[in-house]
Amino acid sequence: MGRSFEVRKLSMAKTQGAKVKLYSKYGKEIYVCAKNGGGDPESNLSLRRLMDKAKKDQVPSHVIDKAIDKATGGAGEDFATARYEGFGPGNSMVIVDCLTDNNNRTYMDVRQAFVKNNAKIGGPGAVAHMFEHQAVFQFKGEDEEAVLENLMMEDVDVSDIECEDGVITVFAPHTEFFKVKNALTATMPDVTLDVEEISFVPQTMTELSGDDVAAFEKFLDALNDCDDVQNVYHNAEIAD
Repeated sequence: MGRSFEVRKLSMAKTQGAKVKLYSKYGKEIYVCAKNGGGDPESNLSLRRLMDKAKKDQVPSHVIDKAIDKATGGAGEDFATARYEGFGPGNSMVIVDCLTDNNNRTYMDVRQAFVKNNAKIGGPGAVAHMFEHQAVFQFKGEDEEAVLENLMMEDVDVSDIECEDGVITVFAPHTEFFKVKNALTATMPDVTLDVEEISFVPQTMTELSGDDVAAFEKFLDALNDCDDVQNVYHNAEIAD
């Protein structure tokens, strides 16, 4: 169906320091989600989705519970979302989502990651129009036509379905996340969802080769080293 999607997830931390950063990332995001929408995942669907994702990334329950307790207990921390867009090495396109309690600090940290790595930060909307905000599900399978039929029977709005190397990827509008998840679970109860997330999916890919590959990987490392960066989305594709 014409659009490839490479799943990019934080690799499981091999060092204690990296684990702490991963737990901190989820703790902050869960805290904000619970503070804004309440600490009950049954009524706060965004919190439920986030908790499921954290557990899949092996974040301990006590980290999740502590963040929710902190949010519902009236803690005084105040985080705001911030999004930065721009162009990475090889003219790739990048969206950087942050949670911050100091916008000036976060902007300077993200800007330095761009400046020091042959990248250019742009204004709001610089590249976002080249991405689609999608719910993405991946699981093992071969018959995307049967999956599409199942979802249509459940009256689910699907943007695209791909099957590659024994893996099926379902794309849907981000507002349909739980409807798609419930439909997949109901019609294919034996299927394990390896990926279930809301992401910015690029409309076109930019192939990187040569020196641009190492430069781009260094750029991503610099962004992920920023404490306030939560997610990085990009359209870079490494040439074979």
